[in-house]
Amino acid sequence: MSSNWELMAKTDRPVTRESIRRDLVKLGLREGDTVIVHSALKALGYVVGASVAVVGALLDAVGDEGTIVTPSHSYGHRDPSTWTNPPVRPEWVDTVREHLPPFDPQITPTTRMGRVVETFRTWPGTLRSRHPETSFCANGKNSEFITANHSLDLLQGDESPLSRIYDLDGKILLIGVGYDRNTSFHLAEYRIDETPRVTSQFLVEEDGVREFRESQQIDNMNDAWLRDLGEAFEQSRPVAIGKVGQAESRLFWQREAVDYAKTWLRKRWSKERR
Repeated sequence: MSSNWELMAKTDRPVTRESIRRDLVKLGLREGDTVIVHSALKALGYVVGASVAVVGALLDAVGDEGTIVTPSHSYGHRDPSTWTNPPVRPEWVDTVREHLPPFDPQITPTTRMGRVVETFRTWPGTLRSRHPETSFCANGKNSEFITANHSLDLLQGDESPLSRIYDLDGKILLIGVGYDRNTSFHLAEYRIDETPRVTSQFLVEEDGVREFRESQQIDNMNDAWLRDLGEAFEQSRPVAIGKVGQAESRLFWQREAVDYAKTWLRKRWSKERR
C-alpha cells in the first residue's frame, strides 16, 4: 500500500492501459511489430491495473499480427556444486542435486525479471522457450517460431529466441531501464570469436530421466560494458526516445543494435588484450 501512495504522489495523472498504448504508438511501435521488451513497472508512475495494464497495452499496440517477447530467465538449475551466490554447503551438495526441481516452462517462476514479465509469463497464449536458465516468453503471431528449439548450448546465441527476433527484423523496447538490461547485446557476443567461452552444467529432464548436461556459453560482459556500448550505439544510430507513462523509454531495431555491437565488442576485446 505504501508503495502505491508513493507512486501516486510522484505521478501527475493516472497511467492507464490506453494511455500506455498511445505512448507506445507515439514512440514508434506499430501493429505487426515483433518487439522484445525490458521494463521497470515503478518507472511508469501509478498505473491503474499495474502490470496487467502494461502487458495489455503492449499487446494492444502490436495487434493480432504482432508479437511481444520478454526474457523470462530463471536461475538455480546449474550443478549446485558450482553455485556461488550463495554457495551450497559442501555436505549439502548431493542432497540439493538429487532434489532440485528441473525447469518447467509452465510453472518455473522467473528470477529478478520484474512484475511485468511474471504477468506476461502467465498471460493466455504466452509460450516459453525451454532453456533452464535463459528462457524467453512470446505472445502473438510469431511466438511459436521465436520460442521453439532453444538450444541448451550457447544459450543466447544463434539457436536462441534472440536470433529468431533478429531473423524477423524485430525491435527492442526499453521502458524505464537502461542499456544494461538489453539482452540482445549478448547475441552479438556469441557471434564473434573474440568472446571467451566457459562450460557449465544444467539440470534437464526428458522422459522422466534427470541429468546434468554440459553447455558451452560465453563470459557475459559486465553492466559497465553494456552501458558504454548502449551509449555509443545511441550516438551513432537512430533511437526513438520518449515517455511511456512517466518512464523514459527507447525503441530501436534489434538487428542494427546487434550488428553495431559486434564491431564495438571486437574493438573492446582488442584493447583489453593489449
